Amino acid sequence: MKKFICIHGHFYQPPRENPWLEAITYQESAHPFHDWNERVHAECYAPNSQARIVDGKGDITDLVNNYSQISFDFGPTLLSWMEACAPDTYQALLNADKLSQKQFSQHGSAMAQCYSHMIMPLANKNDKYTQVYWGIRDFEFRFQRLPEGMWLPETAVDLDTLEIMADLGIKFTVLAPHQARLLMHNNATGQEFDIHKPYRIQLESGRVINVFFYNGPLSQSLAFENLLKDGKQYAEKLIHSFSGNTAEPQLLSVATDGETYGHHHKFGDMALAYTLRYIDNHPDACLTNYAEFLDNFPPKNEIQIIEKTSWSCAHGIERWKSDCGCETGGQPSWNQEWRQPLRAALDWLKGQADSIFTEVSRNRFKKPWHARNNYIDCFNGQLNIDSFLAEQSGYDMKESEKIVALKLLQMQRHAMLMYTSCGWFFNDISGIETEQILSYAGRVIQLAEELSSKKLEPKFLTLLALAKSNVPERENGAQIYKQVIKKSRMNFSTLCAHYALNRLIDLCDNKETLYSNRIELLDFHNLINHRSRMIYGTAKITSNLTLDSSQQDFCAYHFGDYKIRVFAKYSIGQEAFENAMEPVPVKFITGSSDEVLTELESIFEKECFPLNTMSKNEQKSICDAILYSAMSENDESYSRLYDSFEPLSRYFMEQGLTPPKSALTLIESILNVRLWKEVQKEEPEFHLIEKLLSEVDLHGVSLEAETLGKFIEKGVHKMAHRIVDDPDNLSMLESFETIIRLLTSMPLQFDLWQVQSLIYQVKCSNYDEVNERSQQGDGFSKKWISRFNALAHSLHIQVPQ
Repeated sequence: MKKFICIHGHFYQPPRENPWLEAITYQESAHPFHDWNERVHAECYAPNSQARIVDGKGDITDLVNNYSQISFDFGPTLLSWMEACAPDTYQALLNADKLSQKQFSQHGSAMAQCYSHMIMPLANKNDKYTQVYWGIRDFEFRFQRLPEGMWLPETAVDLDTLEIMADLGIKFTVLAPHQARLLMHNNATGQEFDIHKPYRIQLESGRVINVFFYNGPLSQSLAFENLLKDGKQYAEKLIHSFSGNTAEPQLLSVATDGETYGHHHKFGDMALAYTLRYIDNHPDACLTNYAEFLDNFPPKNEIQIIEKTSWSCAHGIERWKSDCGCETGGQPSWNQEWRQPLRAALDWLKGQADSIFTEVSRNRFKKPWHARNNYIDCFNGQLNIDSFLAEQSGYDMKESEKIVALKLLQMQRHAMLMYTSCGWFFNDISGIETEQILSYAGRVIQLAEELSSKKLEPKFLTLLALAKSNVPERENGAQIYKQVIKKSRMNFSTLCAHYALNRLIDLCDNKETLYSNRIELLDFHNLINHRSRMIYGTAKITSNLTLDSSQQDFCAYHFGDYKIRVFAKYSIGQEAFENAMEPVPVKFITGSSDEVLTELESIFEKECFPLNTMSKNEQKSICDAILYSAMSENDESYSRLYDSFEPLSRYFMEQGLTPPKSALTLIESILNVRLWKEVQKEEPEFHLIEKLLSEVDLHGVSLEAETLGKFIEKGVHKMAHRIVDDPDNLSMLESFETIIRLLTSMPLQFDLWQVQSLIYQVKCSNYDEVNERSQQGDGFSKKWISRFNALAHSLHIQVPQ
């Protein structure tokens, strides 16, 4: 009997979006990437869509989409981010599911996932239903089919959730072996059961759902040991891990966080690709997915789940509500007593939000909770807002009623997002994961207080104060909320200040959107005086999510150095604002910056937004813009200094002497700046980059390895695209090969897998045809083969000998 193997990857990142902007803001801890989604995508999600298979010399022989041969689930909120920010990888996932259907008897490998990674046994019944329903609808919208299986967050399981899943058409889920007991003659026993086959779970309603069990020890060694060091070793381990009884078909299943393959273990994507190829070619083994195996070999036996258990807590689901002892390592003196009061505070807030939702929505929706369930179709863009509201209300709503209805639904959405499991998973309440769920709580409070007469924040903070941090300066949950969440909370004036700041640093772009808001510019003025700049005007801001809007007056003032002041407030009317601002242009041209500021503070009644009150995106953009401006302004000075010291350094080297440290430091700084500027261009100059890298090599100076590495990675990616578009350009091929050779000899931190993928595509599309012409004596083709072979050698791509 063949050995059936299913490798499952649970791919998930917590939602990281700022709830007021609906966008992820800059996360410094993810440096040199913008944020953790971007980092994990670059290290794992994207490489697995074009995984490299290499020969014994390390040269690439093939590129494969790993997702098409494994079983996988992706968090819906992560897929939303990927659709917007990493569309190529997103499309590769959708394609992988279609490819897997061809390979696995029309059964796609993608599984659904509960919407926002809430610990389901701890959720109330309404939330359980919505989480499952949203997960299914989101899956159907993206993969264009109904899911057969659904992954439970942290595999935390209870019968109520399984009932809902079965009711909504889910056929199976996946659990750890310790989460079930064998049934013998209708009695549960402690006897070990065979994990190499699926089982039925008979539910109280009479429905049935099936369950698979992954191999716990093997999955553990895969995630936390060195099993991924060698793809062949991994494959052999899987093939030889079946039980001795082979009379019946057996399925060996391993399940880990998908991030194991590249993020947690570098080159894990390549090990996985080799493993899959090895198993696929093995005479005694066969790759499958859960749905195909279930269809071919339906379960004969029943099993009983152990409710309120999970795969990542030895104490059931205590990790998400108490100090159970589960943690992620770190300070031995720390405790997690904060988990219980954190959950209690959020449970209280959720109860208040649900009460407000029930009361306020009663006269607006025919069935309020049904409307919430179906809101996923509106939020995912399957239904426009007007159609959705008309369908759910049964009447033609006024604009003000639409705003209230949408605020109610957004309040409910954020009230579920604040239960994302990562908020409790780690060691302290001061971690970014807990700050994130508290930001969702802050948005819930804001919307709830707008929709009712209740003041919820004081009581919430009282409850949150009981959650003590292990970090003395962070004190407790209430202090963290005040230090972080209150400062990031936004209203229309804050949003308008963000808009003004964006216009100030990018005047050529007539922005009509700001994150999840539409901007209608009613009046705009732009003043420039030497290095100083000012913009002011009036704008109407409308939320795409709630349709709420506000007219705002604004002004952004750049003093000419690194000082910037931004003002915004609810509009006093265009004409009144024009009159109020009348003296400002004259003072801007003739007066001091202090005089201008005094005038603006008077007009805006001190409604000033310093840069440190803006989102991290704006802070980073402004700092980068000021830095770039300073560098550009000093180009001539840099050139003069370089022209003086670079020949001096060469002269010393010609005499066999080490150049002065001061000269080398200056050369190093200027070369880093020049490279940084060049690789950021839309069309970097190949020859200039080659020249700069040659000078770095000549003088033996260092590059800013991590930061510059990422910029260079993007730059060479653009260059590779140009070769894909113009593969016959011999000059580009030659320059690009020199650049790659120089870069790979330097201690830079960058990954060339994307470039390798693009050049591999050129090989697949062009090489055989050109090589045939070359062998027939064509001169151009001979040159092309010679230069392409050199480039392929530098990129470790296998070409015919």
